[in-house]
Amino acid sequence: MEKATFGAGCFWGVEAALRHIDGVTDAAVGYAGGTTRNPTYENVCAGQTGHAEVVEVTFDPQRLGYDRLLEVFWACHDPTQLNRQGWDVGTQYRSVIFFHSPEQEKQARKSLQALQASGRVDGNPGDGNIVTEISPASDFWRAEEYHQRYVEKQSKRRGLP
Repeated sequence: MEKATFGAGCFWGVEAALRHIDGVTDAAVGYAGGTTRNPTYENVCAGQTGHAEVVEVTFDPQRLGYDRLLEVFWACHDPTQLNRQGWDVGTQYRSVIFFHSPEQEKQARKSLQALQASGRVDGNPGDGNIVTEISPASDFWRAEEYHQRYVEKQSKRRGLP
């Protein structure tokens, strides 16, 4: 099994998008990239920790390539918006890829360059330049349990499939 970690705004929707890909064995929401040990949601949202809201994915590389995870990451947010996604504003909502190996770093940088060259981001609310941070993975701090599988829990609560 391998790990992949992505930040693309509020972690709830990103987790839902990544969890259902064939070959993903687990997806957990949490915090990474900051300086505070054991951060809480309140600390992170207050901008006190330097962390981003992220999803840590565990996947089977025999069934799923990292490139497919990158495709979903790029598709589920606007990578041209600096420190925000929609109404969510702050460094905790930044677009970020935390790589776990030199190969992941290489693939992440290559996919960013390909997306930028494609021109597909030019019509986005940002200025058309991808601002996604690509950094080495740091400590992952699992978010509070009520954040885990949040979209799924809300759907069940509302009686949706």
